[in-house]
Amino acid sequence: MKLLLSLLICITAILLSYNNNTNKLKDLVFYVQQQVPITLSQYLKNNLTTTTPDIDTEFIPIVKPINEMAVPRTIRQAFLAIEQAEGAGARVRRSIGTAKLRNFSPFLMLDHFTIGAGAGFPDHPHRGQETITYLLSGGVDHEDFAGNKGTIGPGDLQFMTAGKGIMHAEMPRENPDGSPNVGMQLWVDLPKKLKMCEPRYRDLRASEIPIANLDDGRVTVKVISGQSHGVDSVRDLAYTPVWLLDVTIKPGGRISQPLPVGWNAFAYTLSGNTIFGSNDSTQNIKQYHNVVFEQKGDFIEASVPDNAESESRFILVAGQPLDQKVVQYGPFVLNSQEEVYQAMLDYQTASNGFEKSRGWESDIGKRMR
Repeated sequence: MKLLLSLLICITAILLSYNNNTNKLKDLVFYVQQQVPITLSQYLKNNLTTTTPDIDTEFIPIVKPINEMAVPRTIRQAFLAIEQAEGAGARVRRSIGTAKLRNFSPFLMLDHFTIGAGAGFPDHPHRGQETITYLLSGGVDHEDFAGNKGTIGPGDLQFMTAGKGIMHAEMPRENPDGSPNVGMQLWVDLPKKLKMCEPRYRDLRASEIPIANLDDGRVTVKVISGQSHGVDSVRDLAYTPVWLLDVTIKPGGRISQPLPVGWNAFAYTLSGNTIFGSNDSTQNIKQYHNVVFEQKGDFIEASVPDNAESESRFILVAGQPLDQKVVQYGPFVLNSQEEVYQAMLDYQTASNGFEKSRGWESDIGKRMR
């Protein structure tokens, strides 16, 4: 086995020699040493197919109406998202993807980020997941090796499907008033059959998002994806079924929001205090908390007391759970250790989905130099 491992590392070194990138080679060798080795025959039999499989675009979730038979969802846990450093000079409050909440299928990570001038996320790869970025203030530029470029502003979103492989950069704008760029980024797992689909990128502008007003104007819901009180989102932007609602509640307001049956759901509180729950089972949740709901139940309730000093705002997200193993190594999210190793090798050798990464550099990533 030691001989096989040495042979595998030597083969990798030969494949990487033309790159002349010592750090990448060290990282790859370290990863191989830390994992359970596979046999060479198993390695050579890995499926290298990169074609896009059939995608079910007609999926319709089951959403029960709120009536006397409907069951409210209870809170499983609620916790503060602690701020930490991330990337090159950015600060994030990460809730999903921490010891508190890992692999809450289909959700892999949730960051509430703050990026100032001179910071950002220069060129880096992904495989096997989708990222949803929702900008709250400022501006962020995107550029990838497939030729996609774009800038999102306040209230805009970008949906990026990494699929079989993408290399991109996300860099903040320098705002005239010196204010930071603030937003949310959610990583969503892809179903196994879509892990090797073609990458894609889509924008959604704030002006395109329909709005539901309820409770005599005391509640406003931006329906980014999904449905709320008779308002449907304009289009399907992600392969993995996800609902994303931006909810603002003024003092005295209340919302009962139906959710698809069997989907996992959470709310991230952006501002104010929100009372989540129904009847005698309620919790007063403060700013920057992630509220995780039980899977059982038909809807969630949220309200703000009449005497509250300010309105509250939270992002409500629900997604269809995926019955599959999650193996993640940095930006690569697959279903086995062997697939993660293959992703690293493909990236290092600019092959099997990463061909365009050879010699590619983003223009916006050069701001970090």
